[in-house]
Amino acid sequence: MNDQIKLKVADLIGSTLCISAEDGQKVFGKVELLVKDGKQVTISFENVTMLISLFMNVAIGQLYGSFSEETIRAQLKVEGLSPDDMELLKRVVDNAKKYYSNKKSYDNAWLKEDNNEE
Repeated sequence: MNDQIKLKVADLIGSTLCISAEDGQKVFGKVELLVKDGKQVTISFENVTMLISLFMNVAIGQLYGSFSEETIRAQLKVEGLSPDDMELLKRVVDNAKKYYSNKKSYDNAWLKEDNNEE
């Protein structure tokens, strides 16, 4: 039985533009189900022509709220990213690890800041 799944982002979202939170959520939802099922997942950005941090935060960063770093490292691979997009992914992952390691504190700080603007 082959537990290796290749997920082509452009095919999944029906676009070569990875720019919306909604499309990022499609990727996250699919990857989350596969990882929960114990699958090895390769997320392929083949044919993607534009990629922004909003998309990556939702598609990849959110995984750190569902799984440990060890699980993500063991079951996920990413391919087809340019060097600049790899740097973006690294920033997204670093920020996600910080956020999910102390989510309550970050959320409280955000709420406090938001309330101060009224």
